[in-house]
Amino acid sequence: MSSNIPSQVEALAEPVAEEMNLEVVDVEFKKEGKNWFLRVFIDGENGVDLDDCTSVSERLSEALDQHDFIEQAYYLEVSSPGAERPLKKASDMEKAVGKNVHLTMYAPVNGEKMLEGKLTSFDGEKLLIERRVKTRSETVEVPYNKVASARLAVVF
Repeated sequence: MSSNIPSQVEALAEPVAEEMNLEVVDVEFKKEGKNWFLRVFIDGENGVDLDDCTSVSERLSEALDQHDFIEQAYYLEVSSPGAERPLKKASDMEKAVGKNVHLTMYAPVNGEKMLEGKLTSFDGEKLLIERRVKTRSETVEVPYNKVASARLAVVF
């Protein structure tokens, strides 16, 4: 039952976010302890602030009450995805070119299932990741269809 809820919520949240020049990055519906949490992560060109989160939360809450497809009681949380935001769509990858990313693959690429480095190129089919290995740099080509999950990576 709860597996379809994130996509239904995303369909309600996207028009709300778009009206404010924001985008829905991710939606989670999880049980933690005895409570259910509906988490909606939003972002914009210049990030998001508390007012953005509050506005989206209020408007989305009204839409959720109107459509009423979630049976159990839950807490609604609207927030920024944070510095290590997930990269869920091809458009997210395009925006991440030039930034550090962390990839987890379905199957090993060059013998590794995890890879971290600078995303130097993305053409919709493959990613080029530049990374440091000891004292040298190398570029690894990763087929996009092998990427199980991706996120921005903060490097200190």
